[in-house]
Amino acid sequence: MNAQAHPQAGCPFHSGDDHRKSAAASEGGGTVKPDVRTQTFDRARSVLRSDAARQAGFMAEQVSKIGSATRQPILFLEGEAHRVQRSATARFFTPKIVTTRYRDLMIRLSDGLIDRFRKQKRVKLDDLSLELAVAVAGDIVGLTASDPDGLAKRLDVFFTGNFDPPGNKLRAFAKFLRSQYQVLSFYYRDVAPAIRARKKHRQDDVISHLIDEGYNGREILTECLVYGAAGMATTREFIVMAAWHMLERPELRTAFLEANETGKIALLEEILRLEPVVGYIYRRMQADLPSSDGVQDVRLGNAVAIDVRAANTDEAAFGACPREVMPGRKVSAKYGNAGLAFGDGEHRCPGAQVALHETFLFLERLMQVPGLKLERAPDLAWNRLVTGYELRNAVITCD
Repeated sequence: MNAQAHPQAGCPFHSGDDHRKSAAASEGGGTVKPDVRTQTFDRARSVLRSDAARQAGFMAEQVSKIGSATRQPILFLEGEAHRVQRSATARFFTPKIVTTRYRDLMIRLSDGLIDRFRKQKRVKLDDLSLELAVAVAGDIVGLTASDPDGLAKRLDVFFTGNFDPPGNKLRAFAKFLRSQYQVLSFYYRDVAPAIRARKKHRQDDVISHLIDEGYNGREILTECLVYGAAGMATTREFIVMAAWHMLERPELRTAFLEANETGKIALLEEILRLEPVVGYIYRRMQADLPSSDGVQDVRLGNAVAIDVRAANTDEAAFGACPREVMPGRKVSAKYGNAGLAFGDGEHRCPGAQVALHETFLFLERLMQVPGLKLERAPDLAWNRLVTGYELRNAVITCD
């Protein structure tokens, strides 16, 4: 995967390497056929920040057809309705709450996972990352009234696998029945117990907030699935990706361990810039959006694919060697160390600080394990529903 590219001026040692491990998989795209694909950082961000842009990916346009009797999840709300809900749930994701309430949870969970690994000597890293991500996001959402191992398995089936339509009606019907069973299983085993528990004893979490707002069981189920995708599936993948880079490049591991907390998070953002879990973000335009440079016009009705990888490797934004992981890269605050990896505009991922801190705290402990080695690199696949990479069967060992 470390394919040699043409050397670029200003690159350390004039290497010009391409360090992206997920680039080949991302060529598969998503389930939306775009009319326009962005190429630069500025153009991508202008679409994401446009008031004329509406969610189009992750089945947004199908969900928008749901009748008014059912509230749409926050991911698919637009305009004032989205701003109201975003403001109401923002308290669960503030930097202060992450570094106070959730930090202790992340440390306790990470210590437990590392202790287990050191006893077993050999584990799948993606199993550990899933367990961590589900436990942290589950606490924030309120999915704490059921077996965590079962919760992880039930959520995993929604975001892993082939999401292309089956080739014939019989297989399509079988897939429909299977998906309905999976949804009902998740609701009755995880969501319903959480709702009952919160109605008896309110907690400071998302489900309690939704109950306060009068959401019914079906609406809370939908929100839990959305938060599951955002807070569990994506963080799981990034933990494995960041570890993969560090375990294959000892200098990155050393740079990470020697840095202070701010430096560690900055290095993780640099890896995430290069390896954004979500590779494409889709928007449907409700008006024309002329290009300032005249190169490209985005017009009313266009489905636009925001190419996050292209934006995040734009040399104009991130300097020389944009396809290399460079500890200490100097990036202007207007671009951000992670670029568009968490999106931008009103739908920017609210859990960015949660994901970065749990990854930092877990990897800080993992990278100090004596004799830590990557025995087997992960299998790389592409999930067309979330337009993101999947990393499975990454085996790590220790002394």
